Amino acid sequence: MVATPIGNLADITLRALHVLQLADAIACEDTRHTQALLRAYGIEKSSVQLLAVHQHNEAQAAQSVIERLRQGQRVAYASDAGTPAISDPGARLVAAVRAAGLHAIPLPGASSVTAALSVAGMADEDAQPGAFVFAGFLSSKTGERASAVEALRLEARSVVLLEAPHRIEALATALEKLGSRPLTIGRELTKQFEEIATVSAEAFPAWLAQDANRLRGEFVLVLHPAPAAAQSGPDSRVLELLLPHLPLKTAVKLASEITGEPRNALYELALSLKKD
Repeated sequence: MVATPIGNLADITLRALHVLQLADAIACEDTRHTQALLRAYGIEKSSVQLLAVHQHNEAQAAQSVIERLRQGQRVAYASDAGTPAISDPGARLVAAVRAAGLHAIPLPGASSVTAALSVAGMADEDAQPGAFVFAGFLSSKTGERASAVEALRLEARSVVLLEAPHRIEALATALEKLGSRPLTIGRELTKQFEEIATVSAEAFPAWLAQDANRLRGEFVLVLHPAPAAAQSGPDSRVLELLLPHLPLKTAVKLASEITGEPRNALYELALSLKKD
């Protein structure tokens, strides 16, 4: 499993170049993209040596890779950018290879996830040092995306999100509800027009609107840990007043409207109060 650059062609390891040169076959997301990448390093492979293994054919293409491995061939897998199988195809290929009793070997290298974390500058003493959650791409459906963001409101760890340019405005609108929570934005990391900024979640839509070019390119976002006060959960006082007089769901709905707290957190608290 060969990590490839996420933008800057210099971000390739010597080991990766050595393996790609020796490989009898290279499985890849997009054969045209990988062919261009190889030629940039002076590596020539015939079209027969490049195998298309992408999200739509991983299961079937894995069998072709397994057959080559059983024949004693060296097979490398490279995603279009970054470390394979991290929000990229490759996971099913690895699972199939291991199920066949064969080995998958990691060749570490470029990763947008760790690149963004390294410049986020999180030094809050109350946060768990180095702890983070990789959430990847949230749902494209408005309701599901809003629910996912709401679930992150009390997250005590950093959260890494990925997003494409045509959906970044919708994600910014969803994240806006997290208010003053710090958000580190990585746009076009390692590329010519790389941009890195840390703003509050509520200021993210305005940041995008300041420059039309900010709607271009791939995004990696690091949502900083929730403040310690937020992590402690919602205040129970409003619910304690409402629950004796209203059905649980109605009390939760009203409490959410009064306090601005997420319904799912209030619902869990209401169940606990009822039980007590």
